[in-house]
Amino acid sequence: MTFPQTVGARSDRTFFAFNALVSCAALAFIAFILFRRSEASGNVDLRFLPAINAVFNGLSATSLVLGYVAIRRKNVHAHRLFMVTAFAFSALFLVGYLSYHFVHGDTKFTGTGPVRLVYFFILITHIVLSISVVPLAFTSFYFAFTRSFARHRKLNRVFLPIWLYVSMTGVVIFLMLRST
Repeated sequence: MTFPQTVGARSDRTFFAFNALVSCAALAFIAFILFRRSEASGNVDLRFLPAINAVFNGLSATSLVLGYVAIRRKNVHAHRLFMVTAFAFSALFLVGYLSYHFVHGDTKFTGTGPVRLVYFFILITHIVLSISVVPLAFTSFYFAFTRSFARHRKLNRVFLPIWLYVSMTGVVIFLMLRST
């Protein structure tokens, strides 16, 4: 696979415009699925998906950590493989998440007391930070693909912890919903 040697400001603008369009469309679709007012589809049962989605989140987090370890060891090939794998698991999670919520709607947390505050703190921070994952992941891949490694490293000092937090808290949220 060959990579472009240089990318101009015009190419960057084109990418960022495309990224903004895709990210806004994705966010609008997610909002549509989550906020629509309709009854759950009675003839489709996707109640198995939250467990699978938690596995996808866990595998994404694992891939992110392994990708980080690989790049720290200067194994670029393994890093690239693990990061693409993390993106694939996150994408599979998103498809499963949207499918489940399209059919079944929201899952209510029934816990009480202090655990309820902990749950909602985790949920709210998870949701707020998850909004950034799609555009930042695309940007990270763009910087890597265009060999803008200084920008790639700078972005991922901030983005990796966000993506890792979102993936890990997705598992925690699933476990908390199932334990009440």
